[in-house]
Amino acid sequence: MASEALTLDRVDAHYGDSHVLHGVSFALGEARLLGLLGRNGAGKTTCMNVIMGILRPRGGAITLFGRDISALATEDIAARGIALVPQGRRIFRSLSVHENLLVAARRPRAEGNHPPWGFETVYAAFPRLKERQRHVAAYLSGGEQQMLAIGRALMANPRVLLMDEPSEGLAPQIVAEVMATIRRLKAQGLSIVLVEQNPKLVFEIADDIVVLNSGRVVVSDTTAALRESGVDLHQHLGIY
Repeated sequence: MASEALTLDRVDAHYGDSHVLHGVSFALGEARLLGLLGRNGAGKTTCMNVIMGILRPRGGAITLFGRDISALATEDIAARGIALVPQGRRIFRSLSVHENLLVAARRPRAEGNHPPWGFETVYAAFPRLKERQRHVAAYLSGGEQQMLAIGRALMANPRVLLMDEPSEGLAPQIVAEVMATIRRLKAQGLSIVLVEQNPKLVFEIADDIVVLNSGRVVVSDTTAALRESGVDLHQHLGIY
């Protein structure tokens, strides 16, 4: 059985006086892809922020390959091997493609089980970025900006990749390209948490599924088991 790359154990989180995560627990297996689903406001992005240390949990524990990272600063969490592809991409719009990648570059960790990422491998994965490497990022298309956001995260040579709504606002053809890239990353041994609004996309690519509703885990199982059980997720995802 695969070891656990990332675990959340009874995590509570607040924005001011608002209690947004209520005892959230789930585990990401090594070299597996976990799809995190839920309607708007369910707590998906908050989970990403808590894992990255952007929002400090008020209870529970977060571990990375067995080591507690709950109290670490964001830069220390990144140094231990987690990278985030944030919702809305958040690339450095005034920098070139190459400069965006350069500022994120980090040496690969010795314990990583996948090939190291650098300019050559990122450009091989995203040929359009190589063609536009001297272009200012603000003038890229939406799909190219998303590729850049993913490439920038890979330059950090993470062991765990968090992806928050990577298909948002993209044309179907570009979504298919992004999902194909995610499949390749998983095949190379990267452990991935994929936050998505589109359950169909997630069920096509994920090994495991977690569904949040009002900051609580309401479904957690393998994709295969959920398919076999025929569980109805409509009430949790707001799809009718």
